[in-house]
Parts: sequence; C-alpha cells; structure tokens
Amino acid sequence: MPAASDPSGDAYQDLGVRLTGDGGVLRVVSATATSMELCLLNERDPSWVERTVRMRRDDHGVWTGGSALLTPGRRYALRAGGPDGPRHAFDRSKQLLDPYARGIVRLDQESWRSTVVDDAFDWGGVPKPNTPLAETVVYEAHLKGLTKELKTVPRALRGTYAGLAHESTIAMLKDLGVTAVELLPVQAFASERRLMKQGLMNYWGYNTVGFFAPHPLYASLTAQAGGPQAVLTEFKGMVRLLHEAGIEVWLDVVYNHTAEEGPAGPVQSLRGLDNSTYYRQTDEGRYIDTTGCGNSLDASQPQTRRLIHDSVAYWAQEMQIDGFRFDLAVTLARDERITFSPHSPLLRDLQQDPRLAGVKLIAEPWDVGMGGWQTGGFPAGWSEWNDRYRDTVRDFWLTDTVVMRDGGLARTGIGALADQLAGSSWRFSAERGPLASVNLVTAHDGFTLADLTAYNGKHNQGNGESNRDGADDNRSFNFGVEGPTRSERVLADRRRAMRNLLGTLLLSAGVPMLVAGDEHGRTQRGNNNAYCQDGPVAWVGWNLAAWQSDLRDVVRRLLAARRENPALRPATHAGGDAVNEMHWFDADGRPMDDAAWNTPENRTLQYLAITPGNATLLVVHGDETPMRAVLPAHEGVGGYELIWSSADDAAQGTGHGPREHVTIDGPTLLLYRATPA
Repeated sequence: MPAASDPSGDAYQDLGVRLTGDGGVLRVVSATATSMELCLLNERDPSWVERTVRMRRDDHGVWTGGSALLTPGRRYALRAGGPDGPRHAFDRSKQLLDPYARGIVRLDQESWRSTVVDDAFDWGGVPKPNTPLAETVVYEAHLKGLTKELKTVPRALRGTYAGLAHESTIAMLKDLGVTAVELLPVQAFASERRLMKQGLMNYWGYNTVGFFAPHPLYASLTAQAGGPQAVLTEFKGMVRLLHEAGIEVWLDVVYNHTAEEGPAGPVQSLRGLDNSTYYRQTDEGRYIDTTGCGNSLDASQPQTRRLIHDSVAYWAQEMQIDGFRFDLAVTLARDERITFSPHSPLLRDLQQDPRLAGVKLIAEPWDVGMGGWQTGGFPAGWSEWNDRYRDTVRDFWLTDTVVMRDGGLARTGIGALADQLAGSSWRFSAERGPLASVNLVTAHDGFTLADLTAYNGKHNQGNGESNRDGADDNRSFNFGVEGPTRSERVLADRRRAMRNLLGTLLLSAGVPMLVAGDEHGRTQRGNNNAYCQDGPVAWVGWNLAAWQSDLRDVVRRLLAARRENPALRPATHAGGDAVNEMHWFDADGRPMDDAAWNTPENRTLQYLAITPGNATLLVVHGDETPMRAVLPAHEGVGGYELIWSSADDAAQGTGHGPREHVTIDGPTLLLYRATPA
C-alpha cells in the first residue's frame, strides 16, 4: 500500500535523512523501483547489514523508511528491486549510496557507504563576504595541489581543507589581492576504472560519487580518522576562516555525469535506484552521452533537477558556499529532446531561488553533444566562462607573433581584442553586461601561463595515452625553443609575453579568473591535461626564482590597480544610459576609424575608460617593432600618470600630457591613470 502523498504539494521535500526525536527518517526518489530497503550497517564492518527496514512508496515515487537507529554516525545503505529490461539496472544484492548522503565512507575504490551526520556548526556569526561581482577576482585552485608543497603550512595540513584555511595560505591570498577561491571539485569523487588499471588516478575530481558530501581524502588524517562528521567540520571550519578574511569560496561542481560511468560501469547509487530516469538513454538502453564521460544526467526529469537543485542549496546554506561553476552546464540545460534551452527549468529555478540570493552562478557554456557550444547563450543572472576571450587574447599576444615573425599578417585584428577588453559586448547582451563574462587566459585544463610561452605542442606522455589526450589547438608560442632554455633572449620574450597576457586579463572589463601558480609562472612541463597527475607536475610549487617573485609582484600591482580604478571594472556596457564611457584611439591619438579597426597591420590601440571620479588609459601595442605613440586628448583629461608598463616592471609615476609622445619598446601594455584638467 503506498504511503500518503505530501499534503504541502511539494512531493520531493525533505529527501535524504532527516533527524527526528526518534532517530531518523530517510526519503528516496525512484519512479521505477518496485521495492526498496533501508539497510542499517554494522559499525565495525560497514558491509555487514545488521537490520533492514522496508520502505514504503507514495504516489510520487518517493520511498520512506525510518528507524530509531538512524542517528549521527550510523552507516547505512539502500537496496532496490524493480523491473528487468535494457533501461534498468536493479540488483537487490547491491548496497547503494543514498544520493542525498551528507557523509560518505569509502570501503574501496568502487564501494561507498552513506553515513548520517549532524549539520550543526558554530559559524560564530561570521557572514558571507558577499563581494560584488564587479569587484571579484577569482583564483582557481586545486584543493590539494595549492598547499601540498607550501612549506609555511604545517606538514600534516598540507593538501587539506585545513591547509587552505591555514593563516599563511590566507595571508598569501590576501597579499595577492584575490577575492574568491574557486576550488576544483570537492564533492566526493572516485577514479575511473581505466585510470586505476593504468596505476593512475583522477586528480582533478570531475567524477562525482555523492553530491552532498565533501571529499573525505581532502581532510587531514586526524579528521579522516574521526569519520564523516569530522571531515564535515573541517570543511566548514575552512569556509569560516576564509570568510573571516573576506575571501569567498566557490566550488566547481559536476552535476552533468557521475562516477557510475557507462552502462558497464559500477552500480553505486543512481543507476541501481532508477537508471531509466536519472540517466539519458535510448529505448534500447544505450546511454546518450553529451559529456564524453560515459553517462549524462537527465535534467529534463523533475527528480534529477531536484537532486541537483537541493545539492546546490545545501552547499550554499549549510556549507556557506558563495559561488558555483557548473561543469559542462549545457548538459544541465538540455530538454527532453536533448536540445539546449536558455529557458531550462533548472537554470531558471537556480537563478530565482531566494535561498541562493547573492550566490554567484557560473556556467561552463559547452558540452560535447550536438549544439554544445553556447558561449553567450545563458540567461540573465548567469555568468559564463568566456572561451572566445581566452582564444582572442592568446592569438593576439602569441600566435600572431609567430605569423609576423614569418613575415605574414596578423590574423587577430585589433578590433577583436578591443571587444574582449570592453567586456565582450559582441558576445553578451546589454541586459547581461560585461559581468556575464568570466575572463580567462588559462584554466585547470590546458597549458599553464608559463607553458603557453614555452611549448608549441603538448607533452602528455605521462598520462598513459601516448600523447593522444589533451587539446592540440593551444594557441601557444615557445619563442624559438621548445621547453626549458638558457637563452636570455628567449626567456625575456617569454616573460614579457606572460606580463602582457596577465595585464590583458586583469585590466579587462568582466570578471577575471587567475589560475593558481600562474602569478609566478608555474609549469607543468608541457602537460596540458594533467587530470591524472597527482604529484609535483600538477601541484603548485612555491620555491620561487627571482623572476617568479617579480612576476608575482606584477600581479599584485595589477590587482591593486584594478581595485583602485573602478573605470577598469564597469558593471554595464558603455553607451546608452550607462554611467561609464569607453573611447578608442589609434597610435596617433586620433579616434579610431574603419581603417584603423580593420587594417591587419594595425596592432596599436589606446583605450580610455571613464567612470564618475575615475579614468584610465590602456595603451596596447602588439608588435615586436618599437614605435612612438601620441597620447590622446579628451575633454576633462589634463594628463596621464603611468601606473604600470609590461616592458618595465619598475616603471611607474611618470607624468605625460595629452598629445605628448611616448616610446613603446616592442609588444607592450601601458596603463595610465588620467588626471582631471
């Protein structure tokens, strides 16, 4: 007999374990199961079932069971039965993970058990920083890799949640000037079978096992020994300490697929509970894979959307997370016809949920399915990783240099770069504005900043795929030597290129994202796909040479300039009723005309940004040939004070008047603060 339906009208409320005065109640959704049991497991042997509770199904496919023994610390599992057929994977012998489990224990690489935890935590009244998006600077980092070799962190805490929260790590982040740390996946994850057979592991973590529990192996050994409750406490303590320092915590979340892989993969949770609903399949049971990872969650199904939505809300509320970057977000917005829709119920519900007010929502706007590239296609309220920004900036400073050295014409016109500097107005509507663009030159996947300037091709032999994996189109340039070199000329060219790339990134309108270690020229030795490299090649090294310390100082100065000059970070596109202005001049200080915009030989641009009380001038010269430029005259501008030059790290403070000539020595960025007339 079915259980009574929920009288509130919310059929899917209170899923997972809810503690009561008499133990706990578990609610699980499965539209196709015909039986389900709650298994209470032995404390010493979590594979041994001590007691089972028969669960009852209501009219909406929600199964409910409770026990006085379902209390914090209790390990439990599910067993489900159901129909046979190509779209189903029911097996009553399997002990399955609760999709809403907030604590997870790993028995082996493919076996996990749910654990009841108590969410109570003393946040000490520490609020979320709520940094405005216009003031945000994102620092993408791997939780383990950031501090694994950071010697100012106690050895026992390196590579852990507590290591990120250590006072020396926080001081380093504050000194640099970033406002948000975006962590690669920290929801519990596993390595793929293929990698394990090769003796490798999934280091990045894009292979989720559970959407509600922090990855246990990122906790300190002391917390791991204390179990899921201690792991949860260490994670929350990390967030609290970062918030005390004014630093937001963003998560890279993977809701597009799971660690259950393709149809022949492990049966751990969703597949054993309701394979035909949670995963996209044909009638014959063939998985429709838009992720390239073996399976794709079907967010056109209400129970799948609710799982994702509840997970995001849990991390935002109970874990106090400030922002989410959704991996392969196009998959999440595909409808029942597998077509991307910016009006997807999930995108809409996340953006409109009052529990997520103020939380940043960032889309990776592509997947590998048909119509998978959707940069600029997400709705208002969402920001997006801007791959066109990345490609244009790399082309301008790197691949165009290769072409020009060979006597050809640059392929990236100055107009394309100007659009990126201005917040990608060609890509993002006036309604969404420049803050819809998360600007990046590098990310966790692909070359590091230093490797962009040191390698023409990828060097992924250590990944076990004979160098077939990873992108082939890197838009990089080694400046004449592949890999390490002692040539002072080559090294000087590379370091100037890094400064130009960083300067463009940190001085553009939009939300800049810096990758951990790029601020000091970290290398992965040419590996552009280090997802399976849990070692020094992928960890951030902190034993810096003099030039690396100098590069870090450049980043600090650029971020200080961004903070101090609101003209560099407009919230709206210029024009119309916007309070900010953008004016464009050629090398002679004249307003840009069609010829200046469209002539391939023109590699020089002057960009005057004005907002009430502040104005800056950015001079861009993308040619190795020195030249003289005339600083522009503009109403209200009395002069220009040099803040930074990519050609000379020490250059600053020099004053110039309108119409004054300045010498530009090779590919260079010059940043001036405009002084009033």
